[in-house]
Amino acid sequence: MIRRIASAATALVLVAGCGGATSTPSPSPSTADSSSAAGSVAPSAPPTPEPTPVATPAPLPQGSEAIELDPALFAGMAIDNPYWPLARGSHWVYSEDDREGNVNRVEVTVLDETKEIVGIQATVVHDVVSLDGEILEDTFDWYAQDTFGNVWYMGEDTKELENGKVTSTEGSWEAGVDGAQAGVIMPADPQVGMAYRQEWYTGHAEDTAEVLSLDGSVTVPAGAYTNLLQTREHTALEPDVVEEKLYANGVGEVAATQTAGGTSIEKLLEFTPGG
Repeated sequence: MIRRIASAATALVLVAGCGGATSTPSPSPSTADSSSAAGSVAPSAPPTPEPTPVATPAPLPQGSEAIELDPALFAGMAIDNPYWPLARGSHWVYSEDDREGNVNRVEVTVLDETKEIVGIQATVVHDVVSLDGEILEDTFDWYAQDTFGNVWYMGEDTKELENGKVTSTEGSWEAGVDGAQAGVIMPADPQVGMAYRQEWYTGHAEDTAEVLSLDGSVTVPAGAYTNLLQTREHTALEPDVVEEKLYANGVGEVAATQTAGGTSIEKLLEFTPGG
């Protein structure tokens, strides 16, 4: 979910219109040379074994298209995509400034927990937004990485709070439940011009992203970063809102700016890698 302030190849999937892996026919056995001496017979070549089918990348998911992820391509995979590394225990702290005097604190922690979603063990990430010590938003996000290195967003359980009481769970979704579809939060090999959906739950979560550049730079309280991945992210549910984000190799998101539909800035204050 695109968090508002004040608040190449993918895995093997079965996609409508996309075929699976194919096998190459075996070559025909050798036959005797017609010029051989009388009475001689050329030995037959041993049968060529059929090749083992190989997982074939499919296009990045778009819009509301239905996909079926193969759990075998996620089994035992650590989330080590350089732009979205989720080692257990990793911890990020951000400030969110709405330029109206409110500065929220955002703490993101990779938990030593998993949640099974459509047969895939997804890593659980805890995201807490607070203002002056009061929790405004409490979210558990679920991610999984495939063998190609793409990080899939499998869903989230999000709660907005006021005075300690839950006021909304809008934006919560889980892949495979009520038609919700997983999306790619970070491609294995981002390239300028790539566009893809990050999540899809019709009417509730419809985020998409596009890669703008691979050479961004920014200075935030956590340090100065270069050679950054820059994306533009938006949702059809708020068509006037556009957010641009910067991701550093080995760190993840380091900054975000709302460029349309409001003004807000997010900056990385500190990052503690896990392991």
